[in-house]
Amino acid sequence: MMKILVIQHKMIGDVLVSSIICNNLRKAYPNAQIDYLVNDNTVAVLKGNPNISNLIIFDKKAQNSFFELIKFAFQIRKNKYDIVVDAYSKLQSWIITLLSGAKQKISYQKTGRTFLYDYNIPLAKNPSSNFGLAIERRLSLLSPLNLTISIDPFPKVFLDQEEIKFATALFEQHKIDESRKTVMVSLLGSEKLKTYPPQYMAAILDSVSDSFQINIVFNYFPSQIEEARIIYNYCATKTQKNIYFDLLGADLRQYIAIMSKCDVIIGNDGGAINLAKALGKPSFIIFSPWIEKKIWATFEDGIHHTSIHLKDVLPALFSEKTEKESKENAISLYENLKPEFVIKKMIPFLKQHLLP
Repeated sequence: MMKILVIQHKMIGDVLVSSIICNNLRKAYPNAQIDYLVNDNTVAVLKGNPNISNLIIFDKKAQNSFFELIKFAFQIRKNKYDIVVDAYSKLQSWIITLLSGAKQKISYQKTGRTFLYDYNIPLAKNPSSNFGLAIERRLSLLSPLNLTISIDPFPKVFLDQEEIKFATALFEQHKIDESRKTVMVSLLGSEKLKTYPPQYMAAILDSVSDSFQINIVFNYFPSQIEEARIIYNYCATKTQKNIYFDLLGADLRQYIAIMSKCDVIIGNDGGAINLAKALGKPSFIIFSPWIEKKIWATFEDGIHHTSIHLKDVLPALFSEKTEKESKENAISLYENLKPEFVIKKMIPFLKQHLLP
């Protein structure tokens, strides 16, 4: 039996997107053992995925100790993989791949690291489709295998019946008006530099609430409740009446179940948006000024998925800035992405999905 290892550390969105490698490998090699090496905090997005044989958890010991990393790598070696696909391609995965003993090792082309791999795939600089670079780059790692299948570029999440029942019961408990469409708001980014200013977000929600008769559900972690409350308090009283502030999942799986009951997602770029897309939900993303839109603006067609970036409306602000400088100045740059810019583009998008 062929054994394949796919490696992707880091964040939820990265792990979900890289799971398309596993999905397509399963189509090509239905009887193979396809294992996925990920961080433990991302496991929830992979639950129920029938294309993954085993999840191999890259635990904190191996992450934080070189000695433990070497031990971990030699444990991987015992599995005798035929193929390793390293979608992470940084120091820790380089070491794991080097010691894996795999017959074929595939990753991105990086200066000084090509000797580690049998196939070094150049990183595309610009997308060639509306998939976005995040998707296209992952799929490029399959090219050395010459797969004779139709490639499926769409990440997927899988819910079981109990999770669907939970979400239905939660909506009933909170007396959600199911005659109205429900909008999920990706309220906060994974860090402040990825979070649209609270007063601006409130202004957008006021405009959306004035334009449509809808239910509004906030997405935030329980640990972020104070930040969420600030945005809620900035909203007009009329808007607050449409917000179900306490309708919240206790964990990531519950969030996914709740999202499955919503009609559309808007707000900050991040894992919540990627998960919503994997459920087939329309999305409108507000990108942080320092994020490269061409990477994470996946499947944008102006109908089902669209977004806005400060560079779209005020490109001159970026004419002489490097990515590092944009990140260092993200907060002040965000101030230039006024709510009216976002509203002008968001309202026509929402009309397509919220009106009869």
